[in-house]
Amino acid sequence: MSTTAINPADMKVFLNHIYEFKKGVRQMVLYTTNKKYQEIAVKRLQSQRINFVIQQVDSERINLFFGREECIEAIRMMVTRPLNQLTPEEDFILGAMLGYDICGQCKRYCDRKSRNLCDMKN
Repeated sequence: MSTTAINPADMKVFLNHIYEFKKGVRQMVLYTTNKKYQEIAVKRLQSQRINFVIQQVDSERINLFFGREECIEAIRMMVTRPLNQLTPEEDFILGAMLGYDICGQCKRYCDRKSRNLCDMKN
C-alpha cells in the first residue's frame, strides 16, 4: 500500500499528531485507528525516529501511543491491559500524560473513584 494512495481523514489526523509532537505541542499522543493503517503508521514513526507502542483494542482497531521516550517507557509499564480496565489512578496519570485538561481529569478521577467505592459496598 503506497502512501500516495492513502488519504483518509484519520490518516490526516495521524499526520497532524506527528506535526504537533515534532513542534513540541504534545509530549505524547494516543491515536486509535483501524488496524489496516498500522503498517503505514509504524513506518512513518520509525522513519521519523519517534518512540511508540501499540496496544490491540479489538480485532479491527489499535491504540498507538507515541511520543517522548520517557513517556512511552511509562506507558509500557502502566498500560498492560485494556484502557477501560485501568484503575482510577492509572486513568488519571494517563490523561495527564496526554495533556488532557487537568480539572477535567480531576473530575473524572473523583467520579470513577466514587463509582468504585459504591461498587465495593454492593
